[in-house]
Amino acid sequence: MSRPLDELVDASNKVAEGDYSVRLEEKGPPEIYSLMRGFNSMAERLQVSDQERRNMLADVSHELRTPITVIQGNVEGILDGLYPADEARLKSILEETQVLSRLVDDLRTLSLAERGALRLKREPTNLAELIHDAVSGFESQAKEKDVKFQILLDDVEDANIDPQRVREVLTNLLSNALRYTPRGGEIKVWLTETGSGPTLGEIQGLESSVTISVEDNGPGIDSAVLPHVFDRFYKSGDSGGMGLGLSIAKYLVEAHAGKIWAESEMGKGTTISFTLTT
Repeated sequence: MSRPLDELVDASNKVAEGDYSVRLEEKGPPEIYSLMRGFNSMAERLQVSDQERRNMLADVSHELRTPITVIQGNVEGILDGLYPADEARLKSILEETQVLSRLVDDLRTLSLAERGALRLKREPTNLAELIHDAVSGFESQAKEKDVKFQILLDDVEDANIDPQRVREVLTNLLSNALRYTPRGGEIKVWLTETGSGPTLGEIQGLESSVTISVEDNGPGIDSAVLPHVFDRFYKSGDSGGMGLGLSIAKYLVEAHAGKIWAESEMGKGTTISFTLTT
């Protein structure tokens, strides 16, 4: 009884010192075996979390370095008289500051969501108008790739949502769809009413929900990767950014008491859908 407990104490001390790779042999009576197994599970989660933290710091450093280098190089060139302070040069600097701003906003949103401190500013919102506005923001990029949008909208009532946050979700999904849709391809955006049911009782009436889907005809997502697309900091080999977009989208949808999911098949495109309570 005491030998495995001594091993557990030694392993705990190693974890306390930052060695998350330590594991115990799962043995002994049922109670001790369960304790050993629980320790190994805890150590494994700590190791994964620590690796994610290290990866995040590396990704943040990388993402910050590029725009800062561009801004610094342009400003120094202007001050030294090497570059003219013309519209093209200033526009380049502005674009890089916008990249920095988006990165900071993403990190702040993720931090608030993980702490449970994300607050929504709900208001009656016309979802059809919101979707059209979000799609219009990508029309110029779609035109460059010869990609067409097809918008299919049911006639639904206004939803009591945070329009800015839902727009963030849509923007992320549309951006991903446009990135992976081949030249000459098509992106479909759906809005469908998905039913209603009682909330906390008949006194409060019925609660309706809608589903918004963004479908592309890109290469699709491998079945081994699909379960991880909403994990924070998860990136496929050909994706850009820090791997925060879909994770933030998941937090924002869940803050609206909705759910989000992805369906995909290699060679047949990807559909990401989420529900909202209206």
